[in-house]
Order: sequence, then structure tokens, then C-alpha cells
Amino acid sequence: MPFNSLKYFLFLPVIYLVFYFVGERARWFVLLASSLLFYAALNVPYLLAVLILVAMTTYGFGIWLDQAESAKAKRVLLWCGVATNVLILVGMKYLPFLSDNLKALSTLLSLDTQIQPVKAFVSIGVSYYVFQAISYLFDIYLEIEKPERHFGYFALYLAFFPKLLQGPIERAGDLIPQLKTKYEFNYVNMRFGMLLFTWGLFKKVVIADRLGLYVDVVYNDVHAFTGLPLLLATYAYSFQIYMDFSGYTDMALGSARLFNINLSQNFNSPYLATSVADFWRRWHITFSRWILDYIFKPLQMQWRNRKNWGTAMALVVAFLVSGIWHGASWGFVIWGGLHGLYMACSVFYKPYQKKLHKALVIEKTKFLKYWQIFVTFNLVSFAWIFFRAANLKDAIYVISNLLNWMKGGSAKLLLSQGRLEAIILLGVILVGTFSDFNKGMQHLNKVSAVGRHIIYYLLVVTILLFGISENAGFIYFGF
Repeated sequence: MPFNSLKYFLFLPVIYLVFYFVGERARWFVLLASSLLFYAALNVPYLLAVLILVAMTTYGFGIWLDQAESAKAKRVLLWCGVATNVLILVGMKYLPFLSDNLKALSTLLSLDTQIQPVKAFVSIGVSYYVFQAISYLFDIYLEIEKPERHFGYFALYLAFFPKLLQGPIERAGDLIPQLKTKYEFNYVNMRFGMLLFTWGLFKKVVIADRLGLYVDVVYNDVHAFTGLPLLLATYAYSFQIYMDFSGYTDMALGSARLFNINLSQNFNSPYLATSVADFWRRWHITFSRWILDYIFKPLQMQWRNRKNWGTAMALVVAFLVSGIWHGASWGFVIWGGLHGLYMACSVFYKPYQKKLHKALVIEKTKFLKYWQIFVTFNLVSFAWIFFRAANLKDAIYVISNLLNWMKGGSAKLLLSQGRLEAIILLGVILVGTFSDFNKGMQHLNKVSAVGRHIIYYLLVVTILLFGISENAGFIYFGF
């Protein structure tokens, strides 16, 4: 039941009305039941069973951690709980990848070992709530949080439907207290949520899906193109994936706001970042924070005696994990490794950065800021090639032919949607990428009631006229 589907447009108001009219004591149950129904509506085997399994095991380990008396017992329980969740994630998502690579390795080493192929499971949403479960166990172990004794609220914390499929990855201390807060109708939250949802829908169906028409033509058959089409498709994908993912997040946050739930912000104009580290402070913020707190910081502490080399190694390992988390393929591993390498290099470059800027007389200038944004965006876009390409062979072809403009492929493809539409789309992309919704709401509140309603209607009409109606799936559903 994607957010951009008619089913969800009917599902959300029905659930809200039921939630509104039932008694306060039953509201958590309405949200939990609707979340399970929402997940079951995907009609994918095992998904609901795995969600319940993760909820039950994590709930149990959380209670046991709190009851453990010795530090050793706590450590054992923590790692048993983490290992259980990781095994569930591996079983749902990575077994085909592992079996294929073991088979390739045995062939390479001429080993007489028969490794049977493993059938792939669909793992929609599993990565997100497993990461939430792991953070919950760590927070109890570190005594940051106390375990939630009410299983219903704990299950709802993992399964709350707006954030179930693509995040944000919420911490227990941020979300569970909100789930327990008495609901009172709030017109401001209702209006804000509906507008944010509509804005996210606009970003998805008007910008991301329309960009996808061009990106898919090129990247689904990269060997038919060289030069300009490959370059444009690569940049187009940078904006497509941002609009697709941030559009989903806006719809998730908007849906949750109807119930007076404030989910975490997940994006903050990432393509205005002045470094790759800054990019990760702005892109998929809750995931970046998870990687920072539970992988990078422990590794950095363990390798602190190696100074800059220890920090660099911790960054590479953390972002390799980030790549593997996104999917079971070498393309994702290389994508994560590139980001780790970018940031590792910055560790050694940073001591000389200010000296270089002073020597070039560009320190604290607008030119320097714009140059850093330009370089960062291109580094990120280069890494996206491995993320989008169907396989490593296609990714290498794209990189080796990006600047081969002697044969550009079909030039008509660039204008297949018409010149006027291309110009309009470019303007919309710029507005959607660099605008801040919260600041936009502040300006909107200063407009007269008539003016505001004209803007609302224009937004809806734009979605109806320019939106892609094929109900294209969200890119991050696969992660």
C-alpha cells in the first residue's frame, strides 16, 4: 500500500476517523492493528511473521537486560539480542547474495563443493525496524532508556505504519512517549500534516517519477548511450532519488502529524552540503545518526590509539556497513565504500584545509562555499552511479563513457517530453530541492486566507496535471 496509491488515500482517513472516535484507552490498539493491516496489505509472505518475531524477541531481551544483575550477563544478553535480530535480517535479505558469492569463490578456487542457490525473500521494511530494535537494546544496555513493559506500545513503536517501510529510524525515547500521550484534536497539526503530505506527494509523482522516465530509459540500457545522455541521466538520478525518498519522508511525517506524532526530520537540503560529512548530516539523518552512534563511535574508540588512521578506518568500515545495509550487491558495497573513502581522505586533508584556503585568499568567501557545494554534489552523484546501475559492468561502462561525447546516443530522447515541459520540470526540481518546507509554511501563514487557498489548489492541480499516474514504487522500498 504505497503512500501514492488510491488505497492509501482511502486507508489513512478511515484509520484516522476510527482513531478519533474510539476511547483513549483503545487508540494504541487502533494504530497497532492498522499498522499490521498496512503491512499485511503488501501481500508478501513472511513479512508480518518476521515483524512479530522481531517485536517479541526484542521485547523479551529488553526486559532481561534490565533484570540482569552483572555486567557480564548484560553483555551476553545484549549481544544475543543483537545477533538474533541480525540473523533475522540476514535470513530475509542476504542469503542469496552470500550463496552466490560462496559459489563463485568455490569455482575460483576449484573446490569440489556444491552450493545450492538460495531463494530470495522480499524484505520490505525489515532493515528499518531491525535497526530500531538494535538501537532499543543498546539504549537499555547503556541505561539511556528503561524497557517498555507494555508489549502493545513496544510493538507499535516498531510497527507504526507511517515510518514502517522507509523510516525514519526512530529511537524509543523519542517515539514511545508520544504514543502514550493523550490525543487532543489539533487543527494546526492537522493542517500542517495534510500540507506536508501533499508536498511530499508532489515531490514524488511530479518530480521523481517524471525524472525516472528519462533515467530508466538510459540506465536500463546503458550500452546504447555514451556521453551527454549518460551524464544527464546520472545527474537526473541524483535528483530523482532525493525527491523520491524525501517525498516519502514528507508523506510519512505528514501522516503521523494527523495523530499528533512528530517523527524525526530525515532531510535538510542535502545537496547544499559543503562536504561529504555535511551531506550525511543532511541526508537520511536518522540512519546517519544510527551508523554514527552504534558503529563509527565504538570503532573510533577502539582504534583511538591509531589517531587519524583509526578514525579513517572506522569511517570506511561504518560506511561499508551502510552500503551493505542498503542491499545485497557489490554495487551498494562500493557505493558505501566510496563515501567512507571520501570521509577518510577528509580526515587527513582537514589539517591543511584552512592553510590552503588562506593561501588562495578564498577563506570564508561565497566562492569557496559554492565551490564546496559543487564538488560535494559531484562526488555524491558519482557514487550514485554504483547505486543505480543494474550491475558492476554497467556502472563501469557509465563511468568510462561519461565524457565520450563523440557518440551521444539518441539526442531526441532529451526532448522526448517537449522543450516547455523540460524547462518547467527544471524549475520545479530547483524549487523542490532547495526549498525548506518549514520556512515555506512561515511565509504561507503571512498570506491572506484567499491567497493560501489559491496556492493549495494550484499544488493539487499541478499534481493532477503533471503527476505520473502509473503508481511507480518508491526507490527505498527495496532497502
